[in-house]
Amino acid sequence: MKGKGGDVGSRFPLSSREVAAASTVVLGFVLGLLGVYLTMPASDYSFLKLPRTLEDLQILRDHLETYTSDYTAQVLVGYCMVYIFMQTFMIPGTVFMSLLAGALFGVFKGVALVVFTATAGASSCYFLSKLIGRPLVFSLWPDKLSFFQEQVNLNSCLTCVYFAGKMSENCFFNSQVARRRGGLLNYMLFLRLTPTLPNTFINVASPIVDVPYHIFFLATLIGLVPAAYVTVKAGIALGELQSIGDLYDFNSIATLFLIGIVSITPTLISKSK
Repeated sequence: MKGKGGDVGSRFPLSSREVAAASTVVLGFVLGLLGVYLTMPASDYSFLKLPRTLEDLQILRDHLETYTSDYTAQVLVGYCMVYIFMQTFMIPGTVFMSLLAGALFGVFKGVALVVFTATAGASSCYFLSKLIGRPLVFSLWPDKLSFFQEQVNLNSCLTCVYFAGKMSENCFFNSQVARRRGGLLNYMLFLRLTPTLPNTFINVASPIVDVPYHIFFLATLIGLVPAAYVTVKAGIALGELQSIGDLYDFNSIATLFLIGIVSITPTLISKSK
């Protein structure tokens, strides 16, 4: 990158090798879903689409219930492929997939399935961002990223508040990671347990701010369990839900924050000593 990033911004940010790698990931998911589709019996599958509303989800649930008992392996593989694909490429709607897991598989199997697929999808997004995320950010915000990195190196984020949108969010996350290296697992657990930052943002930003994968993986695997339980349990009584907002009432959010505070307490105590 020369000067203030003019050369980077004037060309496509990804090399042909990076584009090929990302395309291979997409192709792998497409072939996997095609394989599942070809092993299913001949039928009308027009109902198969990503649910965007509770009504869509109920229609999908009603059709898949019979297939789940007769073609359990195919439904499981198809479910996992779709969920991981959505997580990898930050496609909205995974909350509907979590509800569907509860409706089809019950609480315990549903929670295990959601935590597995969400962790696998987050990991896939992490590595994809590690591969192509940094050059994209350097291309779109070269000057700001350099400035933010300087702020992180100085362990300060005061100036970053001036900027709005995702870059200020990225700066905040970056500085917090830099300040909390000693208790990073606790901090990442806190972020996963609470709605402080969007999970999608955490998936994309973690490799860019050098969160080690083993910490990212453990925080994701453990931290997603409470929210997954709430969502999967709600999926069992799908017909009673009036809106997605009913999933997280005040008590649910307060409980998640309480668990998050407990997770970060050891770090706070060690710093006070």
